[in-house]
Amino acid sequence: MRILPPSGPARLLAAAQLSNSVGDGAYYVGSALYFTGVAGLSPTQVGLGLTVAWAVGSVAGVPLGALADRRGPRGTAVLLALAAAGAVASFLLVDSFGAFLVAAVGYATAQCGLAAARQALLAGLVAPEERTGVLAHLQAVGNAGLAAGAALGGLALHVGTREAFLAVFTLDALTFLLGAALLRQLPAVAPTVAPAEGGAGRAAGTVPAGERRLAVLRDRPYALVTLLNAVLLLRLPLLSLVLPLWIVSRTDAPGWLVSGLFVLNTGAVMLFQVRTARSVTGLDGAARAVRSSGWIMLASCAVFALSAWRLGPWAGAAVLVAGAVLQVVAEMRQSAGGWQIGFSLAPAHQIGQYQGFFGTGVPVARTVGPLLLTSLVVAGGVPGWLVLGGVFLAAGHAMGPATRWAAGTRPPAPAPQPTGPLTRAA
Repeated sequence: MRILPPSGPARLLAAAQLSNSVGDGAYYVGSALYFTGVAGLSPTQVGLGLTVAWAVGSVAGVPLGALADRRGPRGTAVLLALAAAGAVASFLLVDSFGAFLVAAVGYATAQCGLAAARQALLAGLVAPEERTGVLAHLQAVGNAGLAAGAALGGLALHVGTREAFLAVFTLDALTFLLGAALLRQLPAVAPTVAPAEGGAGRAAGTVPAGERRLAVLRDRPYALVTLLNAVLLLRLPLLSLVLPLWIVSRTDAPGWLVSGLFVLNTGAVMLFQVRTARSVTGLDGAARAVRSSGWIMLASCAVFALSAWRLGPWAGAAVLVAGAVLQVVAEMRQSAGGWQIGFSLAPAHQIGQYQGFFGTGVPVARTVGPLLLTSLVVAGGVPGWLVLGGVFLAAGHAMGPATRWAAGTRPPAPAPQPTGPLTRAA
């Protein structure tokens, strides 16, 4: 299965995604031990700082996405990639909680804004009917980069020296610089919102500057869709936090299975995300994909709950692998459906701010998910897994009516006005 998208702008976007994800993979593996073992912070300080940082970042994503609409997504994305590189580099100088908090807020803000600007850039360069497929390629490439970066981060953990950890942060900063250079090579996309009322030279398809800014904050149907997507994204802390704690404290499975489940997840997304996304076309198909992901997540949670029965090392491991397979299938279907819904319901001239708002589901899930899921599952045991599965099922089913409500409030779509070259076959 080819994970690279067709040649052209989509492939350059994938190259930038790959660059950033390699650095992020190394950062995710090594950052916690760097902050506690090298920078001298306590685990509580690290947790509090990251929670505050991602909360700020999730709020900042909307105005930064709107900035991409007004000033052009390519230039905005390049500037935010450079800002992310600077924020990562500033981690090298952290020697107090205050300095860490400032750097973490800068990093999270730049990351959330960059995600929104890249989505707006993709919308300007890729035909609407191709976007979900291209995003599937980007997801697959991103997972490949995360796996490679995690391996590099693992080497730093093995060496364990201060210099090794500093190399991880230097690598992450350099990958953002490379990503900025790659984004700079993409064709420019015209702003979709005029910078001033009555301004001359307004691009085709733009709207008057007099239209309310940050209109997404008053779009209740889209807000509901975004909220349901955020609930479904509570699956994000499962693999990185909840399952490791569950395996160690509640099952007989070997500890090394934590790494095995991570490899299983990233490998499956690399191989099958593109194929999964092909069946998701239109809002109805997207809603069906999300609804089915809710059922599959319920089954996954029930299987994970079975592993608490003390089945022995190998039987317990087999049950956990089965649950992880169901989880990644649900993840791929929910991702494909969410991409389609998030783009299809966003006005063409406000893609940046709408994607910035829709994208808040990720930092919100990463902010509230760890405490919520550890309390519910690790402390609550089998009943907690079943409650969590029921939450996923309810959110998946609610997405269909919410999507229909939102679609009913949209004006008829105008004839397509591409602002840049479309993807083309290799």
